[in-house]
Amino acid sequence: MSFSIEGKTAIVTGAANGVGLAIARHFVDKGANVVFADMDETRLVKECGEVCEDGNIRYFAGDLRERLTMANLLSATLDAFDRVDILVNGSRQMLVSDPLDLDDGSVEQMLSQNLMTSLRLSQVVAKRMIKQAEGQEGGHVGSIVNLSSIAARLTHPDLLGYSISCAALDQMTRALSVALAPHRIRVNGVAFGSVMSASLKHSLKEHSEYRKEIENHTPLGRIAAPSELTEAVHFLASEASGFVTGQVMTVDGGRSLLDPVNAPAH
Repeated sequence: MSFSIEGKTAIVTGAANGVGLAIARHFVDKGANVVFADMDETRLVKECGEVCEDGNIRYFAGDLRERLTMANLLSATLDAFDRVDILVNGSRQMLVSDPLDLDDGSVEQMLSQNLMTSLRLSQVVAKRMIKQAEGQEGGHVGSIVNLSSIAARLTHPDLLGYSISCAALDQMTRALSVALAPHRIRVNGVAFGSVMSASLKHSLKEHSEYRKEIENHTPLGRIAAPSELTEAVHFLASEASGFVTGQVMTVDGGRSLLDPVNAPAH
């Protein structure tokens, strides 16, 4: 099996900054056609630069919690590249939750953003993958990769909602992998921690002391750059992982091996 994704078409959500942006750029560098999707159109324009009609980059701005937006994203991808082979669900939200506040809507909000958006977009894209593979005997049809967090297993008192949404996303990854396996579509996840995501960068601006706490709770003793996740996602997106499905790979510098109680679960 090949690690190459050259000529494949990928949709990467949450691609305006942080981890999603690093993955989208990596895919472009490896010769894939990539649609950068995010709500932040200004940032997308800045990061993607001038888009050439014959180039391998497109960007799409919209709220993917809306089903019409999902349909429009798929249509824009097909208009540009005729097909879709890879979906990376990288659009995530992290909010602080108050476990005793009955009016705190953060759990519902993050389930909507982190779980339901990924599920619905996966369904939309998987249907297209199945359609474009009609008449094709054997071989790899498509790959879906969901970005999760070690917070799904190891949490922090303030991250009730985030932890629940990530745990739900991990179970969705496993369940959807079984449902799509007969169609030769693989579904996997990457749970990361101690990585400089956009949310962690924001937290460190407000609480600089978090950096030392995270480093002290990470056996490798540092916070990783977003680019350090890209090879893991690349592997799961490529045919090199052709017999891997329903798995959630942990990329956290060993952090989930230690007691996480006092460390922010980013």
